[in-house]
Amino acid sequence: MELNNQKWKILLKDQIPSDWAEEIDVYETQIELRKQGKMDEKIFAETRLRRGAYGQRYDNGHRHDGKILRKIPFPNTQTSKGPSTQWDAPGMQRIKFPFGGLTANQLEVLADLCEEYSDGIAHITTRQDFQLHFVHIEDTPDIMRRLAAVGITTREACGNAVRNVTACPIAGVCRTESFDVTPYAQAIFEFLLGHPDAQDFGRKFKISFSGCSQEGCGLAYMHDLGVVGVLKQINGKSIRGFDLYVGGGLGPVPYKAKLLASFVAPEELLPLTQAIARVFARLGEKKIRGMARVKFLVAKLGIDEFKRLVMEERKILEYDPRWTSLILQANYKPEEALKPPSTLKSSTYPTGFLEWKKNNTFQQPQYGYGVVYIKAPLGDLTAMQLRGLAQMVRKYTKGTIRVTVEQNIVLRWISEGDFTEVFLELQALGLAQCGVNQISDVTSCPGTDTCKLGISSSRGLARKLSQELYNQRETLDEEVKKLKIKISGCPNSCGQHHIADIGFYGVSRKFSGYTVPHFQLVLGGQMKENAATYGLAVGAVPSKRIPEALHRILDWYVTNRLKQETFQDFIKRMGKIEVKNRLQDLMIVPPHDSDKTLYSDWGDVREYTNSDIGKGECAGEIVTPAEFALSASEREVFEAQVRMDNRNFSEAATLAYLSMIHAAEACLRVFDREYQGSPEKTALEFKKRIIESGKFSGPAVAYFLRASESVGRVLSEEELHRRIQEAQLFLDAIHELYNVLSNPVGTI
Repeated sequence: MELNNQKWKILLKDQIPSDWAEEIDVYETQIELRKQGKMDEKIFAETRLRRGAYGQRYDNGHRHDGKILRKIPFPNTQTSKGPSTQWDAPGMQRIKFPFGGLTANQLEVLADLCEEYSDGIAHITTRQDFQLHFVHIEDTPDIMRRLAAVGITTREACGNAVRNVTACPIAGVCRTESFDVTPYAQAIFEFLLGHPDAQDFGRKFKISFSGCSQEGCGLAYMHDLGVVGVLKQINGKSIRGFDLYVGGGLGPVPYKAKLLASFVAPEELLPLTQAIARVFARLGEKKIRGMARVKFLVAKLGIDEFKRLVMEERKILEYDPRWTSLILQANYKPEEALKPPSTLKSSTYPTGFLEWKKNNTFQQPQYGYGVVYIKAPLGDLTAMQLRGLAQMVRKYTKGTIRVTVEQNIVLRWISEGDFTEVFLELQALGLAQCGVNQISDVTSCPGTDTCKLGISSSRGLARKLSQELYNQRETLDEEVKKLKIKISGCPNSCGQHHIADIGFYGVSRKFSGYTVPHFQLVLGGQMKENAATYGLAVGAVPSKRIPEALHRILDWYVTNRLKQETFQDFIKRMGKIEVKNRLQDLMIVPPHDSDKTLYSDWGDVREYTNSDIGKGECAGEIVTPAEFALSASEREVFEAQVRMDNRNFSEAATLAYLSMIHAAEACLRVFDREYQGSPEKTALEFKKRIIESGKFSGPAVAYFLRASESVGRVLSEEELHRRIQEAQLFLDAIHELYNVLSNPVGTI
């Protein structure tokens, strides 16, 4: 990789916001430093995760279609931490889209990227993101530049940060919503992106928006912060507000969010969210990763105490003009249609059209317009399909396309008279399959295909169940069609199995020395009322027997339910013991030699093994602000050398000094985790608290004092060369000092 000399960096220079461009340049430098062994792997892992670059399971250098991937591994650079082990194989790039909204241009760029850098597939996630798999680390800066040129950032798509802000995909065209929450989701996304109060979390923080309480589109109860729009009539006027729920989350053990505040005024939405972030950053778990979510903090403190702390924090927040400006932008002009309203006129329709119209479309409250749901099996779209959708977006809408948390696509503001043409064009793209949001529309995480934590093949099972149920759709009971199936490859619930009517998550069981892939059956969850109820596991069934187990449950429900009895009520009435009894024979695994089919997983002819399950990278290791400051120092002194080589002496001098300041800042953050200050303040504080107290001595002290005293002075080339050398020696000394200061049994 040649720094400062890349094609896309030059071509897109004027199309990328300057701050985004600088972030990508910094990230590119960090890749180079990691390759040279000058950046700790833990720091680099969190750095790349916060830019959406994620490790994945990698199988023998092949794609799933059997084609060999090119491989450009990191060199095995030996460092004090040992050889580089991460990203020796392709990984994944996650791309965030606030509220799932995309434009035609963005769809086309995704198409180009998945062809050029990935395996030709763009995958929709359960957080309205896209993911490109089998991507090489050295390609990620250029991927980020090409995305940034069309208004997309990957910043904080992963890592211990605020993840993508999700929202109801039909917000603004929904018949039951209080009001359109889309602009508020955009406002909170912009406000929190890179916000200093959201950089010191122990783990991730997820936010969702919903325009109503009765449906499941926003899933408020399963989020760290769930925001639900509400209306009140005050003095004859309809006034907007929000109910805020905190402390929800799925994972192995799901927590239901608690009501923090009712009818929060729009102008209080951002400052109150900032206060929540500050409380979480200050009091949330930092050492034990499995306890580092907001849900555990709320459970530990209780909702009343958590609310008290948030409200106290809100009182002391320094005013931020963006609280008002971003919300004022939210009073935006509502979305408009490209074409005038119309109705279907023909009485003769293409084969399959009427079934598609019945299942995949619905009328908007705006007369003459409808919403079209597009089923993306397993959340996958090819480059051809992405380009075809881009053309349709331009032809039929004003750019109003969204993806859903159930891994599908929504076209909005379609003039109803165009439904027939839309159907035919989708059919030509292979995207006109019926049954969106029905039982055959199975949601799945990547599972063992690409996830390091995957235990069982969630995608393989989802493919099998989806095909079977789709083929049986004409004979399925109408109540059965309404049920939701969600599958996770492990207990962590990325496939959201806890909120499905019927959920599955991957586990394994050992029999006579052989390991057999299984799925736990989870019953009793629901998406309605913003995911108000979570299901429970009732028993583990071998993976290959799940289809039979599912049909037993469905047939039992159809035969024995009471009139108008929901599936949840039926399971509750019958009891989990009876459910398990009906599946008991399927849980018995025969000896390996008598039936080997159970000893392999869906889509894999090999005998099953879970030996390649690795450590997940969902949030990375916990990295303190001080460690980030030290990492920034290493990057800056390296960049100072680059600037000097390019004879940009002024910038080189500035970077060399800043590298020393940021290293000093790291030490100050041992005493005050949230320390922030200007270079002048940091220099004075470091002298007072570190140097004058006797904690730091030796030649490095002179290097720092000399640099501080000559700020602003023009340095000769020879002086600059010395300054950079001294800066590096200062950093080396600071690393040793930091280890002493941050040691709990040290001398502080």
